[in-house]
Amino acid sequence: MEVDAAAYRIVQEAVANVIRHADTDVCRILISFRKAELFVEVVDDGSGRSQQPGSGLGLVGMRERVEILHGRITTGPRPEGGFRVAAHLPLPVA
Repeated sequence: MEVDAAAYRIVQEAVANVIRHADTDVCRILISFRKAELFVEVVDDGSGRSQQPGSGLGLVGMRERVEILHGRITTGPRPEGGFRVAAHLPLPVA
């Protein structure tokens, strides 16, 4: 259940960041299961030019959620433009 909640919040915050900062109307969300982990990715092709101020805690909060679950997250601009958030969340052992 913790993995589900973390994935939901990561997608929620990443999409909110696209709306606030990416200066685009489109983003792609990918959620997939891989060997013993849930993979979540949010990618946009925006310019990042929107200057709408925020608390600056969105990426920090995502990183903290992932670290609590001993997962991995990468965030940052893409070489071809836009921004990417990718999180690997380990699934509980049955």
